[in-house]
Amino acid sequence: MAGSNEVNLNESKRVVPLNTWVLISNFKLAYNLQRRPDGTFNRDLSEFLDRKVPANINPVDGVFSFDHVDGATGLLNRVYQPSSQNEAHWGIVDLEKPLSTTEIVPVIVFFHGGSFTHSSANSAIYDTFCRRLVSICKAVVVSVNYRRSPEHRYPCAYDDGWAALKWVKSRTWLQSGKDSKVYIYLAGDSSGGNIAHHVAVRAAEADIEVLGNILLHPMFGGQRRTESEKRLDGKYFVTLQDRDWYWRAYLPDGEDRDHPACNPFGPRGRSLEGLKFPKSLVVVAGLDLIQDWQLAFVEGLKNSGQEVKLLFLEKATIGFYFLPNNDHFYCLMEEIKNFVNSNC
Repeated sequence: MAGSNEVNLNESKRVVPLNTWVLISNFKLAYNLQRRPDGTFNRDLSEFLDRKVPANINPVDGVFSFDHVDGATGLLNRVYQPSSQNEAHWGIVDLEKPLSTTEIVPVIVFFHGGSFTHSSANSAIYDTFCRRLVSICKAVVVSVNYRRSPEHRYPCAYDDGWAALKWVKSRTWLQSGKDSKVYIYLAGDSSGGNIAHHVAVRAAEADIEVLGNILLHPMFGGQRRTESEKRLDGKYFVTLQDRDWYWRAYLPDGEDRDHPACNPFGPRGRSLEGLKFPKSLVVVAGLDLIQDWQLAFVEGLKNSGQEVKLLFLEKATIGFYFLPNNDHFYCLMEEIKNFVNSNC
């Protein structure tokens, strides 16, 4: 049972850096205004409050970006690449040449968080995060603007992720290395981590190579209440009531949280044993109320004989990676850099 609002407020302030606390608290306030008790959502208000930024063809801090809209699906992908050292090449996007013919350049297909409902590929907070991934990991990032609930329920986000993966795989200008192929990793936070996993399962079933999954406090759950959900309910920004609303908004009408989308290794889930599944890096924040479900997910991968590394950050809260003002941020970025460059 959650304590009083005052106690919870003081606890989170003691643990979270002030600017991160202000950032996430503002998000939470905005999100509470957008959700309606009847399960509908104020999309107009959401779009108004979500600060978006345009792509920049001229580099900023060594990274440039551009948007691509798939004519067949209407899906927007924002592509981030390291800029050329030659200023004469700035402002030019060459879609004829591969990224490299000698070096391997990882391509990270990224799915933003927001509990399937909030944010977008051009939200300022995720634009900044993707730029940091490019700079630190020396990678290309493709951020996917998937359709959101409750207007677009399961499996729309997974279908968009699958379409984005196939699009990335087919781009010759994203190829690198002597083998001339696209070295793909899937990544996402919160609901984006959930999407990354389910897209990876579909890829493995279709025999499409994905080299690894990076899941940042992925949004999983189940019908029963776990110890961490009871202990952390209402503390550190998130309540069970919030989480339940988002699952009702995403899952098919009448489904409960043991649906495989929410609980992939639950009573209605499936084992991945024998499937050629990519390695996974699962990052769990020790102050996230759904950590028990994330840890159960890690065990599900292990029990299926799949390779998985758990990074458990005991004193981290959700969203700790949005600002480089804590040790957890640098630890995470080092882990991701090593994870995506292990094939180089």
